[in-house]
Amino acid sequence: MKTRHALILLFGTLLCGASKPKPAPYTLVAPPEWSQAVAPFHIAGPVWYVGTKGIAVYAIVSKQGAILVGGPMASEAAQIERNLATIGVEKGQLKYLLNMHAHFDHAAALAQIKRDTGAKLVASAGDRPALEAGRHQGDNSYGIAHFPAVKVDRVVRDGDVVRVGDVAVTATLTPGHTLGCTTWSVPARENGRTLRVVFPCSVTVAGNKLVGNRAYPGIVAAYRKSFARLDAMPADIVLPNHPDIADVLGREAKVTAGDPNAFVDPGALHAIIARARQDFDTALAAEQKPPQRR
Repeated sequence: MKTRHALILLFGTLLCGASKPKPAPYTLVAPPEWSQAVAPFHIAGPVWYVGTKGIAVYAIVSKQGAILVGGPMASEAAQIERNLATIGVEKGQLKYLLNMHAHFDHAAALAQIKRDTGAKLVASAGDRPALEAGRHQGDNSYGIAHFPAVKVDRVVRDGDVVRVGDVAVTATLTPGHTLGCTTWSVPARENGRTLRVVFPCSVTVAGNKLVGNRAYPGIVAAYRKSFARLDAMPADIVLPNHPDIADVLGREAKVTAGDPNAFVDPGALHAIIARARQDFDTALAAEQKPPQRR
């Protein structure tokens, strides 16, 4: 699976204020589609898409209030709030923000959305330090990435459930991409049947250092355990952090064209994990390869 992070090489003077460039200073740059607006749309049961063209954000709506799964970059907070209003969710009706992983492209807007709506932020213990410090954790190839810090109101453990009305969303801890990467799942009743909707946390390497990661020494074992957990999860509908990973927008186009089952794909999660495992093994082998002697 290709990383969705675009990396550009910058001179050390730009990153560190140093007079002499340092080796391999990288920073993250957001592709334009991460900010590009799309109209919100219904997926199944209580689940709606309210994200951008490149960053997925999902709303789970009940009569007693709504839950937001994931978040965009800081600049898109207002856009997500407008999308929620479009589907009938006003600010005071948003009860919970569910963190998936604490990176700038999925957590940076949480602070503003929380202020604007009064919703409570829910995250795992592994991601809590990053969210409350407003910076990525773990050694990586792009340096320190900052985002607005936000207080976590509730820490979830594996198997914990977040409820609003008749909606019950379950947390499954799938660390690796971050220390607290959290996959969420919810049943959805659609067309006379109950479907299992899974929001898998990212399993891409995406610049993470796999060998000698002092800030995250168990990263390799964490990835492998999460691959196994996700591969074993039943998932009728798969809704990842970035919509292109499961062709979420393409599936919506098929629904609009008349295919009511376009989102249903029980093999999608297995295919995503297979690609992720392959990319992970390639990245790990590259880091383990001894340096060539000159």
